[in-house]
Amino acid sequence: MPERRKVPVVNASDDAQQDPVEPGIGAAPEQPPQFSPYHHPAAGWGAAASVTKVLVGERELLDGPRAILRMNHENGGFDCPGCAWPDDLKGLHLDICENGIKHVTWEMTRKRVDRAFFAAHTVTELMEWSDFALEDQGRLTEPMVYEAETDHYVPIRWQDAFALVGRTLRELDDPNQAAYYTSGRLGNEATFLYQLMARELGTNNLPDCSNMCHEASGRALTASIGTGKGTADLKDWEATDALFIMGVNAASNAPRMLTALAEAYRRGAQIVHVNPLVEAAATRTIVPHELVDMALFKATRTSTLNLQVRIGGDMALLRGMAKALLEQAPADPKALDLQFIERHTTGFEKYRAVCEADSWEEVERQSGLSRRDILRAARVYREADRSIISWCLGVTQHEHGVDTVREIVNLLLLRGNLGREGAGPSPVRGHSNVQGNRSCGIDHRPGAAFLDRLAEVCRIDPPREHGKDTVNTIKAMHDGRMKVFIGMGGNFALAAPDTPYTYAGLRSCELTVHVSTKLNRSHIVHGRQALILPCLGRTEKDQQRGGLQNTSVEDSMSMVHLSRGMKRPGSPQLLSEPAIIAGMARAALPDSATPWEWYVEDYDRIRDTMAEVLDGFEDFNRRVRLPLGFRIRQPARELVFLTPSGRAEFSCAPLPDVVPAPGTLALGTMRSHDQWNTTIYSDNDRYRGIKNLRTLVFLNREDMRERGIGEFDPVDVTSTARDGSTRSLHGYLAVPYDIPRGCAAGYMPEMNVLCAIGDYSTQSDQPIMKHLKVTVERAG
Repeated sequence: MPERRKVPVVNASDDAQQDPVEPGIGAAPEQPPQFSPYHHPAAGWGAAASVTKVLVGERELLDGPRAILRMNHENGGFDCPGCAWPDDLKGLHLDICENGIKHVTWEMTRKRVDRAFFAAHTVTELMEWSDFALEDQGRLTEPMVYEAETDHYVPIRWQDAFALVGRTLRELDDPNQAAYYTSGRLGNEATFLYQLMARELGTNNLPDCSNMCHEASGRALTASIGTGKGTADLKDWEATDALFIMGVNAASNAPRMLTALAEAYRRGAQIVHVNPLVEAAATRTIVPHELVDMALFKATRTSTLNLQVRIGGDMALLRGMAKALLEQAPADPKALDLQFIERHTTGFEKYRAVCEADSWEEVERQSGLSRRDILRAARVYREADRSIISWCLGVTQHEHGVDTVREIVNLLLLRGNLGREGAGPSPVRGHSNVQGNRSCGIDHRPGAAFLDRLAEVCRIDPPREHGKDTVNTIKAMHDGRMKVFIGMGGNFALAAPDTPYTYAGLRSCELTVHVSTKLNRSHIVHGRQALILPCLGRTEKDQQRGGLQNTSVEDSMSMVHLSRGMKRPGSPQLLSEPAIIAGMARAALPDSATPWEWYVEDYDRIRDTMAEVLDGFEDFNRRVRLPLGFRIRQPARELVFLTPSGRAEFSCAPLPDVVPAPGTLALGTMRSHDQWNTTIYSDNDRYRGIKNLRTLVFLNREDMRERGIGEFDPVDVTSTARDGSTRSLHGYLAVPYDIPRGCAAGYMPEMNVLCAIGDYSTQSDQPIMKHLKVTVERAG
């Protein structure tokens, strides 16, 4: 029987108070929780054992290894549906990782969720199941529609499902009463059709998962250097002298980065990790495809310096490094690249004044680091001829995320670390095509030039006013202003902040539509009418009238390449995402001149249109078939800055005050190792030494002692929102951890409930999942 347990939630003063909800796995552990600090190398034999266990558990001992040999392979392989780390430039046959294999095997499962399953279980019953249990039932097999009279999902024909979507969209009073959400799993061709459908219908309501992840990065980079993407690529990683890795848990979130880190260490590069927690990737690794090292248990270091900033203290560290360089410059002419600054930047003198005005005492206080440690980092940066700074959500999910990313660029500009090999900014995107989604038109704030080209090429009249992002979509649903929610992939109900508020918003919709491969919480938290539309997985063959199709994806370093599935579809009723989008579009736009059906027959036709509309996709069909695909041009890499000044622009933002008030802690949410986004594989977190537990909070030992809390003591965690409302999780277990004083951490999506819908960055509109103000007290 599926495991069930409610996670108690209290919204003490929130006007959206709901019944207790189950925001995470919610599975009562069969074994008592265990904690033993992890001291082994990342990856290596631990990863091999984990992969073997997964393959045996899913009974994929034949197709699993076959998939491993085809994943991330340039010759007819499929792109890993996990992270967005770029493929190996040497065409490595085993360019894979533990979490990628878990993700693929989870998708390839032989288990099926068919009409018999839905007939046996009401939606009310399924709401009691854990999220692990829901997804563990297997692959969806046919389209289903919610039947309110029986509280069951029942089968519906594809054409009838499309008709329901089309009719509901046509009957809206305003096209802006519908939202079209995208997760990073959607391929480029489907992405382009999806945004085309939304804009032909008359709205820019295109929220996406980037609104919750790297929105700050895009806005900051655009403001500083005129492009919303990083400029460094994998060749630069292979040539750099110093890597600064900020706010990234690479061993779990981008495990193939471990290869790059190990190679960098071997050639003598300096590797500085900046994170409140010293994660496994910041110690040492055994790369599994390096067979000699595996056989000899030979580990390679992946760090030369670890700096444990306080939560939110990254910007102060960067400011301190810049301050150190500026102070050294009079005696050390090479501390700054004044020629680069003069030729290619603006705002330097103002930035110099800001750095001089910040005292070392304040820099130390806000960063949580000593001046000595900050100077060590500055020395690494000064002595490196070429440096890359890489970052992830530990930097972006804060009120000041945009300012911090701009400070990263400031530091790079000081020494001319832009526009040359081995240097530049390098954000680590999470999901496999989240960057491609944005490149191909998923943007609630589209530029005029893009809309002009879309109008000219596709002969539509796209709306010009901005649409709603993720947070504002949830608010509009909650207030009854959003009637239809369509989600392409993902698990929106769990990924979003303020879980009860988001649930209430989804339930207020007239229609919710989810295009998915597996059953998840978003199907159970539904609108008055609801559809589950099952699609092909990344591993499955996509056969259309024009033959077997390829889709394309873009990695986090702007490389675009093809992906082709290898397995027979899990059900004959599965449709591809482009086919589902085209079906909905034709039903909603019966008189449209857009050749929806013609596009689906052969995806080359979609790519030909994309080549006319999208910057960087010229000659798409030829270039994407080149070995390893092609890289989208980044003007800033060529020192062409599409900013108002035509130069790279220094930012002069003041340091934010991130020191918690007395009695409070700053809490950041994060994934466990045995988890990918909202998909949870078990209650274990190997790299942090946790077994059989997810409902926990990691705390500094001194903070625990001050509060009279012991290891595994049950505690209540309460957040206070900007509006003064509070949200609580009760009975979580305290785990002592090496984390700075005043800081705490716990797992998403369980802890998303602590982030109020109003707690988002005023700079990026991102929920501030990494910087929640909380109190932690002994329970009861």
